[in-house]
Amino acid sequence: MKALVALILLVQLPIHKAVPAAPPAPLGCDDPESEAAAEVAVNYINGHSQHGYKFALNRIEDIRVVHQGPNNDIIFLELDLLETKCPILSPTPLANCTVRSFAEHAVEGDCDVKLQKVDGTLSVLASKCHSHADSREDIIKICPDCPLLEPLNNTDVLGAVSAALNDYNSKTTGPYLRLLEIGRAKIQYHPGHAVVTEFAVGATNCSAEEAKANVGACQLLPEDQSNFGFCTAVMVKRPSQDLQVDCQLYGHQVPPPDIPLLSWPGVTYNHPGQDTSAGLVPSAVGVINHNLGLFHNNPVASESSSSEILRSMLSAKSLTKRAVAEAAQHDKVPRPVGFVPPPPPCPGKIRHFDI
Repeated sequence: MKALVALILLVQLPIHKAVPAAPPAPLGCDDPESEAAAEVAVNYINGHSQHGYKFALNRIEDIRVVHQGPNNDIIFLELDLLETKCPILSPTPLANCTVRSFAEHAVEGDCDVKLQKVDGTLSVLASKCHSHADSREDIIKICPDCPLLEPLNNTDVLGAVSAALNDYNSKTTGPYLRLLEIGRAKIQYHPGHAVVTEFAVGATNCSAEEAKANVGACQLLPEDQSNFGFCTAVMVKRPSQDLQVDCQLYGHQVPPPDIPLLSWPGVTYNHPGQDTSAGLVPSAVGVINHNLGLFHNNPVASESSSSEILRSMLSAKSLTKRAVAEAAQHDKVPRPVGFVPPPPPCPGKIRHFDI
């Protein structure tokens, strides 16, 4: 009988259901965790890009986090980048690279990046980027006399690069240099006619003097001795003719272990010692800037395809919207009179300028 009474009393006790914990608030684009993820993403993009210049973060457009389990998150980033003046081959740290100004005909990069954060460690799983130069009309409005980017295979550009490299090789006491690729080119028509070019070079196994006897025998240095560099040149055609060339070799650099030499940034040839015609890969013919979308790839992650990223991004958007709606249900705190809501968490601040 006592047992029966005890059972009845237990049944009559109020049943308390566990209240589910509110989901964590979505990350803002300018939160330290978001900026840390963006830094990893930008370093990955620059480390695996093979042409052109390094890009710097301009703005975090959006961030979404999908929780996979304890200390395991998938992070989706949408980033706006801007081209810097540092060639992709340059050993200069990104933090010391100057972003090109708007008047220099800036180039913007748009990237979707998927990362994983496990026990506080971030790694890139997949990425998709493309880049484009600002419109000519926008530049002309701000600076009518500023020279604009020209196609990399423009006849005047090719002639200026060839003349500049020949001039440098004829005067240097160092190694004979071969052209790797043309980075940027602009033509100024007023008040004088000038062609301004930038191009990547590689040192060969010949001195400039030896190359005069048999230039065909001069091959780029092997992997364990490779020495790449960069040149800038200004060829004035009118009112008087002049040619100024400046080249800098970076010295031997050891590429990251997961990037073989022939895929290392700036090395556009297919076989050791064989550079491409006029320093142009086929995809660069007719374009005015090296496109991240054409040349950036992820050779390591299995989820680097565009379709996979897009499917993941759409899935993350729906999950994030649901999380925001659930979080809103828990945010019932009355606001005082005159309360000004904080700015939306995304997009984040512009670090340089908007294109």
